[in-house]
Amino acid sequence: MIAFITGATAGIGKATAELFAQNSYNLVITGRRADRLTELKTSLEKNGVQVLALNFDVRNNLEVENAVNSLPENWKKIDVLVNNAGLAVGLNHVQDGVLDDWERMIDTNIKGLLYVTRAVSPLMIERGQGHIINIGSVAGKEVYENGNVYCATKHAVDALGRAMRIDMLKHGIKVTNICPGAAETEFSLVRFKNDEQKAKQPYIGIEPLTGEDIARTILFVVSQPKHVCINDLLIMPTAQANGTTFFRK
Repeated sequence: MIAFITGATAGIGKATAELFAQNSYNLVITGRRADRLTELKTSLEKNGVQVLALNFDVRNNLEVENAVNSLPENWKKIDVLVNNAGLAVGLNHVQDGVLDDWERMIDTNIKGLLYVTRAVSPLMIERGQGHIINIGSVAGKEVYENGNVYCATKHAVDALGRAMRIDMLKHGIKVTNICPGAAETEFSLVRFKNDEQKAKQPYIGIEPLTGEDIARTILFVVSQPKHVCINDLLIMPTAQANGTTFFRK
């Protein structure tokens, strides 16, 4: 079995790669940070699996196409694609929005997911099997103050996942959207532009989800029988009821 994981150098992507390696998946790991990719590859191979590291930015379609086209023939038999690369940047009212923040989120969360899916899905179609996992968010189910563009991008992921499910139906390919609530990864650090104090605040008084929690969920989803597809899964910490309602101790 081969899993192709984007954004594998940290958070949910890294945790998923580690758990899949422990469950005998060979892995294609991708990311922008070459040093982290190399370090992760070495670590994963200790599980006795094969690992191929591809250093590219999902925002660049030419890089995506070149990376996927460069796969050796035996690596093209991809069973699971985890569209994990994504980010939130900034928290502003729309009238105060920073255009660079908007572009980064749109280019990564929507266009990057599309570029990778466009490159990988034909390999699955050719074999008549596969499973595409899109990492969405509770922000793709509802909106909240200052979340305007990030929420819009995750609503797009939600819609794209449902559309992919229809498009892939006749090819025997499963599509699943997994939508986490509050998860403590590098997510907040990126959103708050490396301000560690601000990044910790959303998780004060609660036990948030971890990358490992989502990784276990992904493994559960892909481990279902061939005739079973979990289309949509919303997962939150016990202390969170919806996008903005928490019980903090």
